[in-house]
Amino acid sequence: MLVSYIRSLVTHKCAQLKLDTRAVTAIEYALIAALIAVVIIGAVTQLGTGVKNTFNTVASEL
Repeated sequence: MLVSYIRSLVTHKCAQLKLDTRAVTAIEYALIAALIAVVIIGAVTQLGTGVKNTFNTVASEL
């Protein structure tokens, strides 16, 4: 009786662990968001450098 109860309890908990993937999904979304943030920061830095050089060129020509 007790062995059956423990076995069913463990089986139920294992089934819950297999079904609960919210934490894994949240971690994946966080990693994707971090990667997107790094790409945006790199792009804005490059764009800022290009704009700065353009303004410096225009300023020196004036």
